[in-house]
Amino acid sequence: MGNSADPVKRKYPLGPIAAVGAVVVQGDKVLLVKRAHEPGRGTWSIPGGVVGLGERLSQALRRELLEETGLLVRPLGLVDVAERILVKGGRVKYHYVILDYVCLVEGGSLEPSSDAQEARWFKLEEISGLGLHVQALEIIEKALGMAEQALGGGLA
Repeated sequence: MGNSADPVKRKYPLGPIAAVGAVVVQGDKVLLVKRAHEPGRGTWSIPGGVVGLGERLSQALRRELLEETGLLVRPLGLVDVAERILVKGGRVKYHYVILDYVCLVEGGSLEPSSDAQEARWFKLEEISGLGLHVQALEIIEKALGMAEQALGGGLA
């Protein structure tokens, strides 16, 4: 069973770190969080986090979303795999391999934790001005299409 307290050397790691992200869709809106910690402190992003040792991806996804946003989510499917590699001074400072899933809210109430300065719902046209990574925007668009298809066009 995974443990969110598992020691993972995130800064200057010995190897890539597995993580999950959740493109949480509600109607025609997507949930984004403003990061409270590095990497990316103060920037908007897809919520998620590191997979604990022995933790299944779906467990990590649900745990991270509950911890970060207060929401219980149900994954619909894998959207894409993203990489975040930050090199500083010739050394890899951060290296994440992120499996992004499209998810629906099953319960809970939106309340950002200490990992997120803020959590809000955004329409797709509002997201372009937030400074998200190009790959994150592509993943969000793809996830919205997957959710609409899975729900038979009943998103809006």
